Amino acid sequence: MLSGGAVARITASKLKELVITDTIQPTEAVRVARNIRVLSIATLMGEAIGQTAHEESVSSLFD
Repeated sequence: MLSGGAVARITASKLKELVITDTIQPTEAVRVARNIRVLSIATLMGEAIGQTAHEESVSSLFD
């Protein structure tokens, strides 16, 4: 979670790229930041739900 002035400090920093996930909905400031990339976990969650529903192991998703 990027709170307070975190986004402004990251944007102004020399950091080339910060990669985060969308487990918490990103703010508009995060979405427009040039050096913050948000990755979706939707596919991973869908796979995990499907494997759980079929009583299969989800550990293979993290190899």
